[in-house]
Amino acid sequence: MSKFKHQKAVSDRLLGSAITVTLTTGILGIVIAPNVANAESLSDSIVKTTDNNVVIKESELIRSASTDPLSNRRISQNVTSVSQLSDVRSTDWAFTALQSLVERYGVIAGYPDRTFRGRQSLSRYEFAAGLNSALDKINEIISAGLADKVSKEDLATLQKLQEEFAAELATLRGRVDALDAKTAKLEAQQFSTTTKLRGEAIFSLAAASDGSNVPVGSDRTNTTFSYRVRLNLDTSFTGKDLLRTRLQASNTQNLIAPALNSGNGTRLSYDTGGAANEFNLNRLWYKFPIGDAFTGYVAPIGQTEDIIDPLNPLNNDGQGTLSRFGRLNPLLRIGSGGASVAVLGFDWKLSPQGNLQVAYSANNAAAPTLGGQGGLFGGSTVAAAQLVWKPSDALKLGIGYANSYHQTASLDSGLNQELITGGIITGTRANTVVGSLVWDITNKVTFNTWGSYIFADAVSSAGSTTFTSWSTALSFKDIFSEGDLGAIIFGQPLYKNSISGTATKGVAPANDATPYHLEALYRFRISKNISITPGVYFVFNANSNSANGTATVGVIRTTFTF
Repeated sequence: MSKFKHQKAVSDRLLGSAITVTLTTGILGIVIAPNVANAESLSDSIVKTTDNNVVIKESELIRSASTDPLSNRRISQNVTSVSQLSDVRSTDWAFTALQSLVERYGVIAGYPDRTFRGRQSLSRYEFAAGLNSALDKINEIISAGLADKVSKEDLATLQKLQEEFAAELATLRGRVDALDAKTAKLEAQQFSTTTKLRGEAIFSLAAASDGSNVPVGSDRTNTTFSYRVRLNLDTSFTGKDLLRTRLQASNTQNLIAPALNSGNGTRLSYDTGGAANEFNLNRLWYKFPIGDAFTGYVAPIGQTEDIIDPLNPLNNDGQGTLSRFGRLNPLLRIGSGGASVAVLGFDWKLSPQGNLQVAYSANNAAAPTLGGQGGLFGGSTVAAAQLVWKPSDALKLGIGYANSYHQTASLDSGLNQELITGGIITGTRANTVVGSLVWDITNKVTFNTWGSYIFADAVSSAGSTTFTSWSTALSFKDIFSEGDLGAIIFGQPLYKNSISGTATKGVAPANDATPYHLEALYRFRISKNISITPGVYFVFNANSNSANGTATVGVIRTTFTF
């Protein structure tokens, strides 16, 4: 596209908004006004109106045109008859002036839906855009040797307006030139027309103590400095779907690896547990709309949290909670282990307030199904559903249920003590119920909580266990500056509340104790792309064993987003 055509395209796009207001204010009627005196009086009113209104504030339309290099793709074609504008009536007071602009000079561009929107407000810049389009059109007429088609009165009016809006016209032309340059640069340097690259890097300094006193004086400590890097390739083919491909590398391990006697209760929210310093495919899923009410989800490598709402404003492991316990409730944790979890699911919008979210996951779906050891249905599986209800903008409620089968005696959640022991166990079946609440007390203070029961039965054994877990949290936004976040989390990690049959607690009866988790953090936003989150959390009676004392983990997490 030539510079002239590009400039005219942007001008015409803006003109669709600029001329819109003429039906209300009569401003653009003066562009082709046969009466110069009337034009002068109207011109004076323009100056007064804009000086008192938006002279120091650019319109949203102008800003979008200057920042969106693809904006000209949404331009409607110039109309050739006023009848093509569906919301213009012959009874409108400026109908005659508009008809003249359309039929004599062809400088009107409607919106893509063929409306004119004649009651929207007009800024001085938008008027300048419309004037610029009129000037270009008249220049074309004169260059074609049809000067007699333009009346002297129109030329006189345009000359006066051109002088009046000289500064705005110069600014507009400068922006069009800048837009040309920006568009050319983007076209030359674009990564992909369908894919956006987003990244996150975490630097983590963590110091941990397990608080153990068995034997006396055996308290063990560990200080680590580690990282995690993620690269998300987000692809959309229709503008409403999303294909995510995530690459990840990390050396952040479970803190018990160097023999801290704290179980999984001290795990960091962003630890990975996989092979250190190796890039791997961490996510591969596709979300797509099905009609107006359904969103489908298919993932060869995914997690249920991708389709089922965690209902936790602190669940982001790079910007929110520091601990694994503080991220997700057991509905989303059970069966989440393994390097490759296949997930199928959907989100069904039942009403403006309610959603039903369903997910089915298989821990080793890619393995051949031999003797019930793998495949989509032969291995460890979880079928989960959650009903989310939002009675108001400030309140969101959720009730969830999951039925799961695990090929081992573990719930495979990576949380606190979760083994069912006693007898010969070839597998575990579990039913999980979770209730959640998120309440925005104010626009800066949020309270959230969840509670869960897990009823687990050993396969080929008479052992049964009931697990309980709950959490409450308060978070505070923008405490000292915009983007900051403070939070306090308190709750009970997974605990064997009761057992029957051959199931055992797995710890000496005298030492059996309810574990608790207490966490405090504060995220400082250094810039738009850098944040630092210092915090500390304590795990009391780690691994449900009072002999383990209180484990303490202090963390400084620095997160870079790009």
